[in-house]
Amino acid sequence: MGGSRHEWMEPGAFEVAAGVHRIPLPLPNDGLRAVNVYAIADGDALTLVDGGWALEESRDRLDRALRTLGAGLGDIRQFLVTHAHRDHYTQAIAVRREYGSTVRLGEGERATLRALRDPEHRSNRAQLALLAECGAKPVLEAVRAASRSPRAGHFWEEPDEWIGETTDVGLPDRPLRALATPGHTRGHLVFLDEAHGLMFAGDHVLPHITPSIGFEQAPGPLPLRDYLDSLRLVRALPDMRLLPAHGPVTGSVHARVDELLDHHDGRLAASADVVERGADTAYAAARGLTWTRRERALDDLDPYNQMLAVLETKAHLDVLVLQGRLRAEEIDGVRHYASA
Repeated sequence: MGGSRHEWMEPGAFEVAAGVHRIPLPLPNDGLRAVNVYAIADGDALTLVDGGWALEESRDRLDRALRTLGAGLGDIRQFLVTHAHRDHYTQAIAVRREYGSTVRLGEGERATLRALRDPEHRSNRAQLALLAECGAKPVLEAVRAASRSPRAGHFWEEPDEWIGETTDVGLPDRPLRALATPGHTRGHLVFLDEAHGLMFAGDHVLPHITPSIGFEQAPGPLPLRDYLDSLRLVRALPDMRLLPAHGPVTGSVHARVDELLDHHDGRLAASADVVERGADTAYAAARGLTWTRRERALDDLDPYNQMLAVLETKAHLDVLVLQGRLRAEEIDGVRHYASA
């Protein structure tokens, strides 16, 4: 796959800066097939930014990659986790159980982790309620039929330490700063190595795709507003190299943030247009838009991606209401939109 768009997924440990190695780990999804974790030299041990998904194949690949660096899983002093999604958090907990590593996570993830640890929790519960508000009954029923309940509490243990909105997490030889960037999730963090011009961006800024917004067990009221604010926050920083969770390392955070802001401006305009043409719910608006680079119709997506599309549309419509470009009212539990 040399030179291909997917080359970044190949197994190994790849030096991206002095003392920093990118380690792609496998995912079981049809869409995203790998997640990058970053191993940082931490005195005589290692710090990992993100942990991967707790899968046997992922654990073995991480162990093999670390051994090429003359280390092993037991040499991981701590995990700095960008957010509490399964592909970032669960393997950190699995390694902690085995070797006693410290796990640190943004305090904005408390509500989601509490929900995931609830024995009565059901998969996608928050999203199903939002789909009902979107008037998306067909999608709701399809997702409910396909959903399986997660094992409550399994690998959803609390971290050893909650990280605040701006926290120094310096290592013996490398100052790092955690910065809250809510939007993808409420407690998402990026980690800044300002001395070396590196941003460990998690899912906040990705080079090839636009991150899902607010897809979590306890979403905030306006996740797209939060996400756009967080993009502008990192855009105001000095430019840095982008070390993303999915995709290759690239040379400029600013360049990709500008593309993401332009993308969302376009989606806001398109969302307003479909409402002006008569779509009055998020579901109806999502059916009036196209999806993915192939510009597919909503009905051509699988139920999971239909859910993401409808909820993304709702996020855009709610920002348009906030901006005064649309108005909204609740009728029988469904949120209806119209031109302001």
